[in-house]
Amino acid sequence: MAEIKDFLQNSFSLEGLSADLVAGLACLARPMKIGAGAILFDAGDPGNGCYAVIDGSLKVSILSVEGDEQLLAVLGPGHLVGELALLDGRPRSATVTALKATQLAFIEKQAFERFSDANPAVYRHMLSIVGQRLRQANDVLAARSFLPLPGRVAQTLLQLAETFGKPLDDGRVLIHYKLSQADIANMAGAARENVSRVLNDWKRAGTVTRISGYYCIEKPEILTKAATL
Repeated sequence: MAEIKDFLQNSFSLEGLSADLVAGLACLARPMKIGAGAILFDAGDPGNGCYAVIDGSLKVSILSVEGDEQLLAVLGPGHLVGELALLDGRPRSATVTALKATQLAFIEKQAFERFSDANPAVYRHMLSIVGQRLRQANDVLAARSFLPLPGRVAQTLLQLAETFGKPLDDGRVLIHYKLSQADIANMAGAARENVSRVLNDWKRAGTVTRISGYYCIEKPEILTKAATL
């Protein structure tokens, strides 16, 4: 319990909530672990609560009727997942799978509602998180509608840097999560071969490099410009 409390108090997903409210949420949470490849929940499952990622990583995806997967996001420590169910009570809108062994804190919906009814500031905070997710979804939709492929790849790398980025010297950012070109292509909504050409062009230009298997954004300003509508 102390570990969960300390984590939630330092989680950027709960940044802005008072310490006593964070402590109250920590008391509601129960720890759980899932192994690599395990499905946390499927699209259509009942929305029975939300999860905080303490350690590990999760992918959020949807499947077409033909079985094709569209990767929506990769989440790491400090993120919440499944929070929409706390507000609308509807089934899960996407499938969430562990990319590696992941430690979580689960907050059950009914317990959350009782606590938040007594502390409305928690509801306001959760609405702000949902609003941020909606803005991100709008950005992705706009990018796929209006940005050329390099812009979509740039947006994907910048989003991953927000989640897994480690600042280096001279403004460089290491994406401290090993991604394949297929992963990046999936998130950018493009063919892997085309994404490979974009990444290779950036490598030759020194915009992006690989360090011990991790992508490193050497010139964030170039990617930011490419990702701007």
